[in-house]
Amino acid sequence: MNTFINGFLIALNPTKGWQRIAADDSGLMKVLFLHTIVFALIPAVGWYVGVTQRGWIVAEETVRLTAESALPMCALFYLAMVAGVIFLGYMVSWMAGSYGSESGVASGVKLISYTASPFFLAGLLGFYPILWLDIMVGTLIACYCVYLLYIGTSPMMKVPPERGFLYASAVFAVALVSFVALLGATVVLWDFGPAPEYTYLLEG
Repeated sequence: MNTFINGFLIALNPTKGWQRIAADDSGLMKVLFLHTIVFALIPAVGWYVGVTQRGWIVAEETVRLTAESALPMCALFYLAMVAGVIFLGYMVSWMAGSYGSESGVASGVKLISYTASPFFLAGLLGFYPILWLDIMVGTLIACYCVYLLYIGTSPMMKVPPERGFLYASAVFAVALVSFVALLGATVVLWDFGPAPEYTYLLEG
């Protein structure tokens, strides 16, 4: 239960949240099953419901995705989030020795998973898609996640603050490269796999 509660606490009170998480001895599987896998469902389910049931307004038309096209896309989105957390967590662990940390994969996954908590929770916006609002909130959430990464790396990986800053910068760089690679993979999948199919309804 602490693992689940910490996911909300880190978004509301990051300093206290990181202290609780760093003191928590939860293993890798517990973090994955009680935080990552559960919290990643929020944006996946939220956006599936939002884009298939409500849609968004473009030029006086309500644009929706068909359920058949949205389901595999949201499923892949969910798997990408979980896999991304595990991959980046492993990279955090792999770089640990370079920054004087002896923490393992579990600590790395905890750092990334809880850093992504605001992103997961912001998935609630998907239930009611508003393009301009989602872009604005998404940008703010991304900045907040970066902030969480920088203040959380030092206590989570048990390194001095000055090393923690460099450590977090390296992790951020890997995350950016991974994000660009994911965008490229998305384009390929749209050509050879699941692609969006739209329906249009006139307003009024």
